Amino acid sequence: MALNIVLLEPEIPANTGNIGRTCVATGTRLHLIEPLGFRLGEKDLKRAGMDYWSRLDVTTYSNYEDFLGRNPGAKIYMATTKGRQVYSEVQYESDCFLMFGKESAGIPEELLKEHPETAIRIPMVGETRSLNLSNAAAIVLYEALRQHGFAHLKLEGQLTKYNWLS
Repeated sequence: MALNIVLLEPEIPANTGNIGRTCVATGTRLHLIEPLGFRLGEKDLKRAGMDYWSRLDVTTYSNYEDFLGRNPGAKIYMATTKGRQVYSEVQYESDCFLMFGKESAGIPEELLKEHPETAIRIPMVGETRSLNLSNAAAIVLYEALRQHGFAHLKLEGQLTKYNWLS
């Protein structure tokens, strides 16, 4: 199983660092599509990713076309508040790409119009504009992992230090 998270033009280093940490914890690949709103060596990015960043499988692309060219035939689910389907109603392929747009604007309308069948949304109350990017990525990623039985993730015996809780 090789799930992928794609960040299209991320702007906030702490969000990308947090998502990178989640990717390491789940064995997920991270794809960053430029322009980025920060430098990859930036202190805030490293702080959020902590000591996990060096173990992250991350690829950077110069633009969306570069991403498509290097990942031909990729099944891409685009997370957006405009999605037709709720993220939990989709059956995720084991090698799919979960795409999230930049914090200030999301995924551009023209991309969403090209792929309405793979636009997904996370339900929210009323006029809530959006969730934090790293939270949204974790929500959708863990649903895809759940659908595949959390393949390759530890499910038992992981909490040796706190076994007194059981």
